[in-house]
Amino acid sequence: MKSSRLVSILLLLQTRGRMTAARLAEELEVSVRTVYRDIEALSAAGVPLYGDAGHAGGYRLLDGYRTRLTGLTADEAEALFLAGAPGPAAQLGLGSVLAAAQLKVRAALPAELRPHADRISGRFHLDAPGWYADADETPYLPDVADAVWNCRALHVRYRRWREPTDVERHLEPYGLVLKAGRWYVVAGPGPRTYRVDQILRLTSLEQRFTRPDDFDLAGYWAAYQRDFHHRLRPARAVVRLAPGVSLPGPGQTDAHLEEDGWTRTTVPIESLDHAHAEFLRLGTGIEVLEPQELRDRLARTAAELVERYGSPRTAAGDRPLRQPRRSAHPA
Repeated sequence: MKSSRLVSILLLLQTRGRMTAARLAEELEVSVRTVYRDIEALSAAGVPLYGDAGHAGGYRLLDGYRTRLTGLTADEAEALFLAGAPGPAAQLGLGSVLAAAQLKVRAALPAELRPHADRISGRFHLDAPGWYADADETPYLPDVADAVWNCRALHVRYRRWREPTDVERHLEPYGLVLKAGRWYVVAGPGPRTYRVDQILRLTSLEQRFTRPDDFDLAGYWAAYQRDFHHRLRPARAVVRLAPGVSLPGPGQTDAHLEEDGWTRTTVPIESLDHAHAEFLRLGTGIEVLEPQELRDRLARTAAELVERYGSPRTAAGDRPLRQPRRSAHPA
């Protein structure tokens, strides 16, 4: 809508300063001609807008002019208060800062939007850590956060999973990520990812570093997770699943329904040992076709179970139960 777009132009110029018509059009996803018309509308309404020609030109607001109009909708006000996670903020030493900021934002909201902000805070609570793990001890988290904010290098003693376990590292912290209740610091050179709770000792250095202008923390983390899952499950297995049976997790490919109602698909597996244990849980609801080594291991386990428990019998114990017939394994 035009009214929403006019508010967006005001806020963009207020927060970013001088902007060209082309840049405004790109931000708002409209044509440059539309931006020209909107600028004329704002000027006609008395907004002190100035346009400068030339390579370094663009539109800007009169120095000192600020609008009190936030342009927030009810949904935006609710989302703003939902985004505030008090637990992680407190871990970073910003609990009181977050509370003060929310109080100020609430006071600046139009009266009709304040109930929406109060309602979202009272009906939704974000609790990041999982159920079945103790909270990680992260005594150096505030120091790491300070280094991230001030571009200050760190010298740490870090515990990793492979030998030698305890190593010395020089870190240039680019950003912090909270994943499933666990804090990670992404740091150069590299960059590489480190668990904050595995930092054994930390020294904040006077040395400062320059954070790469093109570094995108969210983009890096998305790529890191994709690579992590690929390394976690490097192998593949071809299986058949009975009707109604499914395997958890992403990565299944080439799934197609066969004539007997079973589904043939290719799934990633972490290792033969892990897949052997996971597939046994599905009992007769799964048949492994490849790799042959995994199929043979499951067959040996099934044979051992038959030897241990014997043939299935009726409650009277005098006649074996008749096994249901299944389609033969395709060649």
